[in-house]
Amino acid sequence: MFGLGRPRIEYKTLDQVKVMRRAGVVVADALAGVRAAARPGLTTAGLDDVASDAIRGAGATPSFLGYQGFPATICVSVNDEVIHGIPGERVLAAGDVVSVDCGAIVDGWHGDSAVTFLLGADGALPLTLSDDDVAAAGASVADARLVRATEAAMWAGIATLASGRRLNDVGRAVEASVELAGELVGAEYGIVEEYVGHGIGTAMHQPPDVHNFRVRESGPRLRAGMCLAIEPMVTLGTSETHVLGDEWTVVTTDGSRAAHWEHSVAVVDGGISVLTAHDGGAARLGELGVDVVDLGSAPGL
Repeated sequence: MFGLGRPRIEYKTLDQVKVMRRAGVVVADALAGVRAAARPGLTTAGLDDVASDAIRGAGATPSFLGYQGFPATICVSVNDEVIHGIPGERVLAAGDVVSVDCGAIVDGWHGDSAVTFLLGADGALPLTLSDDDVAAAGASVADARLVRATEAAMWAGIATLASGRRLNDVGRAVEASVELAGELVGAEYGIVEEYVGHGIGTAMHQPPDVHNFRVRESGPRLRAGMCLAIEPMVTLGTSETHVLGDEWTVVTTDGSRAAHWEHSVAVVDGGISVLTAHDGGAARLGELGVDVVDLGSAPGL
C-alpha cells in the first residue's frame, strides 16, 4: 500500500511485515556466521562466501549481488572504508575495524542490516570487552569506543521510532547519542551525512530517507506500516568522504576509521519490532525502556 504525497511511502500490512521478518532473520543469521568466521588471515572474499552460503542455504536471495552492478553478496568495509567495500583478496589482520552490510530477499521482500566489529588475534571481539581487554587483544581502544558509540546511536534512533511522532526525530536522537558518547571519552566523532538510512520493503531502498543527524524539517508522521532501515555511519575524524576508483567503496577523506551499524525496523500497531535482530530488539530496547512487538523469530513464524 502506498501513502499520498511525495516521496511515496510503501505502508505494509502485518502479514507483509511478517514476511520481511523472515528475510530479516536470514540476514541476522548470515551476519552472525560472518562474524563467527572472521579471523586474521581470512580474505574479505572468504567472508562473502560465508554470507552467500547462509543466504542461499535458507532459500533466500542476496539483495546486494547485481544491485546496480554490485559484484558481491555483502559489503565488507575495513578501517577507513565507511560503506560499500567490495569483497576480494584483502587479507584481514588483528586490529582491523570490519563493517559488514548484508541484505536478503524472501518472497519479494527485503531485509537489510549491518554490523561492525574489531578483529583480535583469535577473531571478532565482543562489544562488551573492557578497554584493557581490547588493548590486550591487539586492538585500539579508540576504535572499540567508536564501534560501541555507533551501535548505541543506532539503538537510540530505533527507540525513537516507538516514542517519536515524526521521522526526523530519529536523526536528532542519533546525533545526540553520538555527541554524548564523544563527550564521555573526550573524542569528537564525525557523522557521515552523504549516506543515510531509508525505507525498505519490496525494494531494498525506498522513500523516505532516514537522516542520522539533526535537520530542520520534521519529516513524515510515524505510522503503522512503515519499515525503515536505521543506519548511522560514524568516524573518528572528519565526516567527509569520497568514493574510490572502483566506484563503490566509500572512504573517509582524512583516513580516519569508521563504523557502520544498521537494522531494519517495522512500525506496527502497538509498537515496533526490529526485523533483523534475532530477538526483535527486545534486549537492547528493553535497556532503553522500550517494549517490542513479538513477530516471531523462526522462518515459519
